Amino acid sequence: MSGRIAVLVFPGTNSEDETLRVLRDCGGDAELVHWSSPERLAGYDAYVLSGGFAHEDRIRAGAVAAHDRMMDYVIQGAQRGKLVFGICNGAQIVLEAGLVPGTGAIRKPTAAFTHNAPAPHFVCRHVYMKLAIEPARCAITASLPRDALVPSWAAHGEGRLAATSKHLDEIVTGGHLAFVYAHADGTVDDAAVPNGSALRCAGLVNREGNVLAIMPHAERDAWNFNHLERSDSGDVLAPSGGSIIFRSFVEAVSQL
Repeated sequence: MSGRIAVLVFPGTNSEDETLRVLRDCGGDAELVHWSSPERLAGYDAYVLSGGFAHEDRIRAGAVAAHDRMMDYVIQGAQRGKLVFGICNGAQIVLEAGLVPGTGAIRKPTAAFTHNAPAPHFVCRHVYMKLAIEPARCAITASLPRDALVPSWAAHGEGRLAATSKHLDEIVTGGHLAFVYAHADGTVDDAAVPNGSALRCAGLVNREGNVLAIMPHAERDAWNFNHLERSDSGDVLAPSGGSIIFRSFVEAVSQL
């Protein structure tokens, strides 16, 4: 039986409806949980933090939300082995909470997704994320093929991974670099990176492999109607493309 998935809604969250829909289309038992009822989160088996501008991204993206009461439950759950999946603003929150890369103390981040470079600007661009770890390194990616490509949309003003040289070395040596930006043919170079992200990073995983943070929106390229050339079956509403990562997540939750 599939475990219960909570999609968190902070003040300022968006993309939660698309995230909820793709999780359900991939077989997940998912529900929205709003900031007004944080105690409900204790009853769920996994958590998804979707995109948006939680708490208006005051101070910096994700910084206020990382101290929201909802995150108390998420942090406690992650420490007990529950799965946590952060997307775009959700990824920023997960980093600010110290859950990924997880090389420091809770709520003492060692890295951040910050202003795009070379000049601060909002990026809206179709991208591909390439799996940079062995699939089994992270429970959420365990069902993906090796070197999987996940079509997505980068839509953010603060998506550049930034950290000290020491902490970037820790990310590499600790196997925390989960996804990198790539071209459609799978090649990886700086031209594929939309935001100047260090290490060409598109996603990070924690040491234990139960928390994943990705900056691109895979849910915005997750059905045949997003790319009609994928509609070989004639069903334009069928999940495809970026849904691959949500299907892998749902499968991991079902095995908890």
